[in-house]
Amino acid sequence: MDPHLLTTFVTVARHGSFSAAAAELGYTQSAVSQQIAALETDLGLPLLLRRPVEPTEAGRRLLEHAGPLLLRLRAARADVLRAAARPGHRLRLAATPLAVNPVVAARLARARAGNARLEVSLHTCGGDQVVAMVAEGRAELGLADGLAAPSDPLRLPDAGPMTTVGVSEEELVVALPAGHPLAGRAALGLADLVDARWLQTPLCPLARLRDLVGDGFPVGLDYHGDNVHTVLNLVAADHGLTLLPASTLPSAALPGDAAAGDAAAACGVPLAAPRLVHRVELLHGALPPGPAADLAAVLSG
Repeated sequence: MDPHLLTTFVTVARHGSFSAAAAELGYTQSAVSQQIAALETDLGLPLLLRRPVEPTEAGRRLLEHAGPLLLRLRAARADVLRAAARPGHRLRLAATPLAVNPVVAARLARARAGNARLEVSLHTCGGDQVVAMVAEGRAELGLADGLAAPSDPLRLPDAGPMTTVGVSEEELVVALPAGHPLAGRAALGLADLVDARWLQTPLCPLARLRDLVGDGFPVGLDYHGDNVHTVLNLVAADHGLTLLPASTLPSAALPGDAAAGDAAAACGVPLAAPRLVHRVELLHGALPPGPAADLAAVLSG
């Protein structure tokens, strides 16, 4: 299967349109149709219905393979080019929304203070995008975060040879309205909250909680953004609970403080069970000696 044909197939399936795929790829619509036909001939199966344009059962199965295959090809190209590239002082750092915690931010400041020529551009995106940006050479370094058992690695997509290093681990808290009946507890367990309403958010996917505890965790509100301030406002207004690293809540919002009684605010109660932490990992490919390797060393502590 030619990777160019696979790219065209994935683009048509994503847009649900031959003309939109042609516009994105810079081909004529006729050329896109010919490429899809060539791929279907190679496999001996129809991959796309034409009206409406959507994958067949065989096409859906191919899509499951096509994304990882194309990523690995781009990663291989980037890895070879990276090995021959001259070290530069302009670095791109890709990070998930909660990865740049106070520990990471302080280490980044220390690295910049130690190298006056270092220029860092920070890009926030989802975990899969962080992996892809590093694998494809669009970012020299990546930072990903997530829920994990202490010292356990994160579940990250396979994008070929890549170094991952644990950067930090911190306590998780259940974020809930300050006036909530459980807000005064010293600690909470997830098993006691399976029937509560939860926010569905990329910062704390409910599928991960169900993996850990089992069914439950009904959705109170589905939020597709990654702004922590917005999440805390939604929690404070009783749209649902969520899990957050302790550093995302101000210290006055922890149990026992006077501000925790403010019904308009959100507060955090430490998570006691299961034993989980908010983990941040550093990702990078092969790094020759130079600014990128130096920054990786400082970020990893």
